[in-house]
Formats: sequence, structure tokens, C-alpha cells
Amino acid sequence: MTMRRIQISQPSTGEEEWLALRGPLESGWLTHGPNVTAFEKAFATRHQVQHAIAVSSATTGLHLAMVALGIGPGDEVIVPSFTWVATANCVLYCGGTPVLADVDRTTFNLDIADVARRVTPKTKAVIAVHLFGLCADIDTLRAALPASVAIVEDAACAAGGALGDHPAGSLGTVGVFSFHPRKSVTTGEGGMVTTSDAALAECIRILRNHGASVSEEERHNGPQPYLLPDFDVVGFNYRMTDLQGAVGVVQLGKLDRFIDERSHWAGYYRRELSDLAWLKLPAEPNQGRHAWQAFVTYVDPAKAPRPRNDIMAFLQERGISTRPGTHAVHMLGYYRNTYGISADALPASRDCDRHTMAIPLHNRMTEDDYKYVVEAIRQL
Repeated sequence: MTMRRIQISQPSTGEEEWLALRGPLESGWLTHGPNVTAFEKAFATRHQVQHAIAVSSATTGLHLAMVALGIGPGDEVIVPSFTWVATANCVLYCGGTPVLADVDRTTFNLDIADVARRVTPKTKAVIAVHLFGLCADIDTLRAALPASVAIVEDAACAAGGALGDHPAGSLGTVGVFSFHPRKSVTTGEGGMVTTSDAALAECIRILRNHGASVSEEERHNGPQPYLLPDFDVVGFNYRMTDLQGAVGVVQLGKLDRFIDERSHWAGYYRRELSDLAWLKLPAEPNQGRHAWQAFVTYVDPAKAPRPRNDIMAFLQERGISTRPGTHAVHMLGYYRNTYGISADALPASRDCDRHTMAIPLHNRMTEDDYKYVVEAIRQL
């Protein structure tokens, strides 16, 4: 094979995004402004929610969701262990206790039976991660929880995904999305919080802007822009810039095309790699839509021709970037040392940490790139 260089992910941006930056640059309105507002409205419409609140990242969005839900010392929030560490960290930011639960090895999402075993009178919320773009089974999760327990969707990977006819971000009490460059649509950094709870939305809007009673845009466009707002709560500076908002509007318009392309090539991988007994391919939803933020496989250690890390090194030598799916939070230093959870206490998360492998899937790959990845894997 002729040597290629194929990244694990690359953002798909072009002239439209470049031109979108002209408006805020020429107007001088660079912080949160009209482009962010337009992005929020379009995102809310696409994801069938009443409110979308743009923020500086999915991590800050999760933090705001925790604060708005009243999470504090003495409160427990159940979190999957197999997820990016920010999912658990946001509980700690509020003084709450993250209770790590195991995941399902097939879907990589929460093991709902394990969640049910971990519910206590202190449980105030569950963060359900739609990992790699596959929506968690929120209906079954809701049935397993007391009505008082809020469901927070960590939809960082799931823009455009759906469970049945219901988009990600509309399934729980509140949802949080990421626009990091490894996501299907990007604003560089940035995130979005979604909810149909008007009171919760208003609380999050205030908290993201230092606790100000009105936004900068509302104040500057109002009759008395020279007066400062009141500050009744302690808030944060978690705003999105108008530059990001302008790019976000363009990117959101491409979301469905991006997912259609990723779905097509995920199907190609599934066909071409299905006969490899050592490589388990990612699950697809029975109903709904996978957002395909990543194509994450599971290297069966009992059948694989060599260990997962050696396979990743083999592919790297051939110019193909891979990554572990993500990490098991309970095996990370801070959580291991603080909570004393053994690796074996959450066996599915442990195994996913050790044996998952994401292979390239993004909207800048060509047909020849995909064929090259398949040929290299089959060489093993």
C-alpha cells in the first residue's frame, strides 16, 4: 500500500466558516452577541427543545447544569465510569459526590441495572452519556429511577443523534453538547446546554454571565446601556464568543449531511470488517439515529492477533491514527486515590478502558482513505 497519513479526526470547515467571521470582525461585536443568539435559536429548533444556551465548553455546560440543579455537598450524582473525566469532575466542582457506575460492553453506555443498585436517598441526579454518538436508553433509565432524580444528558458526542423520534438533548431534564474539533460540528471550543424547563434555562443563562440579571446584548440594545445590571447570584464567565456563534450557525447547517456521510462510512467499516472475529464493531440503535462522533471498536484480547496497544502502534506506523475509546474514570489517579475503587470493581469499564480502539471516521476522509484503513487492519 502507498503510505498515507490519516488523522483520527479532522474538523470539516471551509470558505463559508471563513466568511461568517467577517460580520462580527467588522462590527466589533466579538463577545456574546447576535450570532450566538442565532446559533442558540437554530440549535433549539433542530433538537426540539424550548431553550438552548451557548457556553464556552461542554465542561462548563455540565458545571452550570449541576449548579442549576442545586447539586452541593452531601448530594450524590451517578456517573458512568467509562467516559471523559469532565463528566465526573463537574460534580466535584459543586462539592457533590460522583458515584461511578459500570457500563454495557456492547453500547458503552450506562448499565442501567448497575445504576439502579447505586441509587440512595442522597442521589439527586444521573448523568447519562451518549457515548460516541449513541443515545443512552433514557426511557429505561427513567423507569429505574425515583421521579425526584434528574437526568442530565452528557450529549457531548451526540449533536444530531436521536432515540426514536426524540433528538439528543430533549430526552432528559437538561442536555449538554460539545463543539470541540473532534466532534461532528465545531466552533473550536464551545458547548450548548438544552432544556425545555424555562426556570432552569433562565438560571443557566444568568450563571454563565457572572450572575448578571441581563445579558450584555440585552443591556447594550436596551434604553439604558450605560447602566450596569444587578448581580444577585455568584456566577461564572462561561460565555461563547460571537465569532464562535457565527461559525456555529454555518456548521449546524451542515450537521445532517455530516452525519449522513459518517453513517455511510460506518456502514462500510461494518461490512468490510465484520468477518474479523477479534474485532467487535460498535452497536447501532434499534430506533433512532447514531451521531457517529467516533467509530469505536473493541479488540477481543482472547482472539486478537496481538494486544490492543500493539495493534495501535502497527497502524500508527502505517500512518493511521487511532485512540482508546476513552478512559475509565475510576482507574485515573485522582479518583483511584480519593475513592479507593479497584480496577476490578467496575469490570466492563475496566475492559473498555483496556481494549477499545477508535479508528478514523470524519468528513475529510476520502474513499481511498477508508479502503486504506480497512486494508491495514486486515493485514493483522
